[in-house]
Amino acid sequence: MKKNKCSLYLITPPNFNLQKFSRKLVKAFDGGDIAVLQIRLKNTPDDIICRAIDTLLPIAKEFGTTVLVNDRPDLAKKTGCDGVHIGQQDCRYQESRNTVGEDKVVGVTCHDSTHLAMEAGEQGADYVAFGAFFYTSTKKTNSQPKIDLISSWSESTIIPSVAIGGITQKNCVPLIKAGADFLAVISSIWDYPSGEEAAVAGFNKLFEIHSS
Repeated sequence: MKKNKCSLYLITPPNFNLQKFSRKLVKAFDGGDIAVLQIRLKNTPDDIICRAIDTLLPIAKEFGTTVLVNDRPDLAKKTGCDGVHIGQQDCRYQESRNTVGEDKVVGVTCHDSTHLAMEAGEQGADYVAFGAFFYTSTKKTNSQPKIDLISSWSESTIIPSVAIGGITQKNCVPLIKAGADFLAVISSIWDYPSGEEAAVAGFNKLFEIHSS
């Protein structure tokens, strides 16, 4: 994952009807560039996760999007995804890397910690994720980094950063200007009043205007 202008990192809702959601995903892609799609299905049987990946992966690959699985390097490898995203409480980095392979993506949650991010980078992580920057009902978190964490990280390393947590079109500009490589979003796309296509288009317009 190369650093470039800020891009959209789209995460699936925690639960969804696969048939209906696949149509929503297509509409999202109609709105413009989506660099990464993370399939995040917590506390879900493996067969349902695999069925979701089998349906969503071809849609995303048609648009040249990197597809990652949350927490499950084994399923990422089994289903042919591009890699995995792991948290601090999930599978260890080296185990994940050994499972998916050297040519795949492994991203790591680092909360509000530069120390954790540096450790992940030294191990070989392809990106580090910081958050939650704003209030989010999607996931309980005790960390709320300052936006200058993104700017200091961007200035000191070439490892891409992902900003996550309550990010919307109304509050994202400071993160873009700080040098975030990706903005990870969930409800600000799937629950956007004007629909997924308009939401993705809106973010991409902000990236064009405010990315350095």
